[in-house]
Amino acid sequence: MKSMNRMKAIMMKEIRQLSRDKLTFGMVIMIPLIQLLLFGYAINTDIRDIPVAVVDQSESTLGRLITESVKVTQVVNIKQYYPTVEEAEKAIQQGVVRAALVLPKDITQRVMQKRELGQWIVDGSDTMISAAILSLQTMPLADLDFDVRNTAKAKTFEVTLFYNPSRRSAVNIVPGLLGVILTMTMVLFTSSAIVRERERGNLELLITTPIRSFELMVAKIIPYIFVGLIQVLIILGLGYAIFDVPINGSLSQILFGTLLFISASLTLGLVISTIAKTQLQAMQMTIFILLPSILLSGFMFPYEGMPVIAQWIAEVLPATHFMRLIRGIVLRGADLMDLWRDTIWMIVFTLIGLFVASKRFKKSLD
Repeated sequence: MKSMNRMKAIMMKEIRQLSRDKLTFGMVIMIPLIQLLLFGYAINTDIRDIPVAVVDQSESTLGRLITESVKVTQVVNIKQYYPTVEEAEKAIQQGVVRAALVLPKDITQRVMQKRELGQWIVDGSDTMISAAILSLQTMPLADLDFDVRNTAKAKTFEVTLFYNPSRRSAVNIVPGLLGVILTMTMVLFTSSAIVRERERGNLELLITTPIRSFELMVAKIIPYIFVGLIQVLIILGLGYAIFDVPINGSLSQILFGTLLFISASLTLGLVISTIAKTQLQAMQMTIFILLPSILLSGFMFPYEGMPVIAQWIAEVLPATHFMRLIRGIVLRGADLMDLWRDTIWMIVFTLIGLFVASKRFKKSLD
């Protein structure tokens, strides 16, 4: 009986302590709720509205009807029209579109000769995107006003896969893995930076020094930048050596792009560190950020398959922009200027994060 009373006393103590720790109690509720919503609504392998371009060299009524027929499938969303194939290929490299439909000048003759009516040029680095476009390879066109019923055959369009013609998953996963690992480690390292100083009693020493809050925030993240670069070297090096992942972009572009993302992730961790009171809370908040960063960034599931609200959330996260950036540079040979929107966002995110963290950190024990 006395043993039960002692256990009851400790149990009541833990319950009261948990109820007073509002952040931990909130995480108990929010983490399963966010996971449920993400997997229930945001994660969708049935891809629709893939942004594509059209190069209609035929400039004919038949070409326009074929374009409309492709649009009706809802698999693709025609975003751009280009006069030349070269411009469409450049747009694919820059990530403006994921594929381009090329309709040749002799499209009428192709109908009569029962040949393929056009060609899809696809960014094959994402296997789910390429699989969705490949499903249009044999799409029927019998509902057109033109007499093309007899053209029903194995293929309606040719499909050319750029950057990953063999459709190997490792080609897409390895560069994306950089974003996941760097998010997990960089945010986790710095999220406990200020909290650790407080728990070890070192905050009093920092208060007595002449260092400013902004200087402290910058000094906290610089050592971890080198840690992140080591991780990049390991992942890309082994990915190239073991999985034969091509590195088509410039190493300097990879370096600069990675530095931007490391800085953004580290500042995010610093902001968390100024909010959390204990290292446990810092770890909980890191997990809260890590889950949507993995699920919404396009690492596992295509960005195009997510609902609009999930895409809005994804656009705030640095991991989403880095996924586009690193895959564009490594696989498509793009540069930071081609992917300037993602580049600018990570710079802005880093500056805002440093400003918020330095403002929240007060050189006092309160």
